[in-house]
Formats: sequence, structure tokens, C-alpha cells
Amino acid sequence: MNTSASGGRSAQLKHTGLRSGWTTGACATAATTAAYTALLTGDFPDPVTIALPRGQTPAFALAAEELGDAHAMAGIVKDAGDDPDVTHGALVRSTVRALPAGSGVVFRAGAGVGTVTRPGLPLDVGEPAINPVPRRMMRDHIARVAAEHGGTGDVEVTVSVDHGEEIARSTWNPRLGILGGLSILGTTGIVVPYSCSAWIDSIRRGVDVARAAGRTHVAGCTGSTSERTVVSLYGLPEDALLDMGDFAGAVLKYVRRHPVERLTVCGGFAKLSKLAAGHLDLHSARSQVDKGFLAELARAGGADEDLAAQVAGANTGLAALQLCAARGVPLGDLVAVTARDQALAVLRGAPVTVDVVCIDRAGTVVGRSAPAGGQQV
Repeated sequence: MNTSASGGRSAQLKHTGLRSGWTTGACATAATTAAYTALLTGDFPDPVTIALPRGQTPAFALAAEELGDAHAMAGIVKDAGDDPDVTHGALVRSTVRALPAGSGVVFRAGAGVGTVTRPGLPLDVGEPAINPVPRRMMRDHIARVAAEHGGTGDVEVTVSVDHGEEIARSTWNPRLGILGGLSILGTTGIVVPYSCSAWIDSIRRGVDVARAAGRTHVAGCTGSTSERTVVSLYGLPEDALLDMGDFAGAVLKYVRRHPVERLTVCGGFAKLSKLAAGHLDLHSARSQVDKGFLAELARAGGADEDLAAQVAGANTGLAALQLCAARGVPLGDLVAVTARDQALAVLRGAPVTVDVVCIDRAGTVVGRSAPAGGQQV
């Protein structure tokens, strides 16, 4: 996808004037890369450069380092840029120890990193709360360091965050059953800063740019994964992509006043279940997934009372979706259709056709509505 100077995600971020930052996953990858390099060579690279999933190659200064006989530890201070992130300034450490050949990469939760205790998350119960993309990033960089310096790549990686257990009390981790600390997160390695007023202004500018370019079909996306999904489904150019983040209402209200022929709303199942329930701000601090509402939708889709009760008591929206999928209840489609109808209600008869696409964390479509409203295209 070509970078556009006038529209799309990169232009929106530039327009806000806000400084982006780095995820805990990027910091953990940088710390792991430095620690494993030191374990093999005796020297810590400082700064240490890593490659992010979208091709950026940032360099990180080390804030801590320790080299022992059988381990190496490096630490990176997280810089969240201008995002009001509770983990901004936290020290993310990675301790690397060699394992016997054939062991692969084994991840451990150190102090301040949580452990998964309930189903419904993208990690198995009992696993350290180090999400799949950061794990992949660390594995890739371990393999690269091993190839450069003659290692086997068989290591134990223990990620820790100073004061992480205390910081985690300000997050949703305890409610999700992630106990003992923070999650190591990030799908792109970059923290996109969200000042409500600045980001909403950037959404409006994105709509204006798309209309000026003659785009008749735009997509409001909650993040980079949903962007990739709509590009794959519809082949939309970058200046037709609106990085709406959590601000679904901002997109809908502006498009109501400045219509386009077709609007696709694409995002994670859990976030769009909030839109389906009538929430226009999808941020976790301001709206939550209503499992009782999902249970009612499941009943409407043919779920019996036993399944509906399981959905109502599910740990996460993803767990509710999985329960329904196993029983043949199309909860994803039901959420997409209901979210589309909520969007049409906000549009108040504006000549805009709307469809909704729900995805999982990997970008797989798990629910989809037909286009409705406005003029069919």
C-alpha cells in the first residue's frame, strides 16, 4: 500500500501534531535482542536497532544491562509518545538464558508481567501474558542474532516490568484474569497517540481528503489489522482509509454531514459489539463489552438458554464468539448487522450505504453484514 502525503493513516497522525511511541512488545523485543547479543558476544549493542512488522527500524537506548555467566539482561524505558498510556516510562526488562539445542524459544513471565488464568484470550491459560505478535517479533530477532553470532536460538526469555503489578491495577487485566502484572502488547510496535480532539479533527480531515479525491467508498477502521482486512476485501486506496480508532461516533456524525456513497466499518469483534450495543466511543475506559447483550443476540440467533448463559458469563467477547461458533450460532454476523443498524441510526437518513466487518485478532473475518441504507452500490 502506497504512503499518501494527503490522506490515510500516516496523514492523520501527522495532522494531529502528536508524537507516536513504542509498545511494550517493541521494548521487550529490543531488550531481548540486546540481551541475547550480549550473551553470545559479551557486548551489549547500545542503542539496539530492531525491525518492526511494518518495516520501521527504530533504535532504543539501554536503561539497564547485566551480564552473568549464564544469562544476560537488558532493559528499555517505554516511551509512549504523546499517548496517555499508563505504561509510559515503565522499565521493560528481558533476561535471556541459553537452553539445550532443540528447545526453541521459551517465554516466561517475570516480575510485573501477568499470567493468563481464564480462557477467551489469544493465549492459553497458564501462559505468560506476552501476546502473539511480540512473541513472533522476539523469535524473529533471536533467530537473526543467532545467525549473526553463531548461536542456536534456543533460549529462555523472561520478560519483566518494574512496578508492573502495581501499574496493572489501572488496566483491565485483573478483570480479564491476567494476574500478576501487565500484558506485553502491540501488533505494529508503534503506539498511535490519541488526543480526543486532535484525533477527531484528523478523522474529519480524512473524510474531506477522500471526498476531494473523488472516493465514493471509504472505510472507518479501528487499527492496522482492520485496515489490511478492508484493503484485501475491497482494494481501497490509502486515502479512502479512515483511522477511526475508538471514535466510531466521530466518523458517523461527520459522514452524516458530509456524505459518501458507501462507508465500511471494520474492527475487532469486541469493539464492534460495543457499537452494536449503542456505544459510539469504543475505548475500554469509556465502554465495555456487554456479555448480557451478546447473550440476547445469541438467543435471537437460535442459542438455547444453556448457551446464552455461557455467553453471558464468558470472560471476553472473543470467548463468547468461540462458544457460539462451536454451536453454530452466527454471533459475529449478528453483531455486524446490529452494529450496521446502529450506524444507520446515527446517520439519520443520510444518503450513505453502510456495511460492517468484524474480525478477530489475526484479521480473519468473523462477522459481516450486507450493505444497507442510502443508495445501494
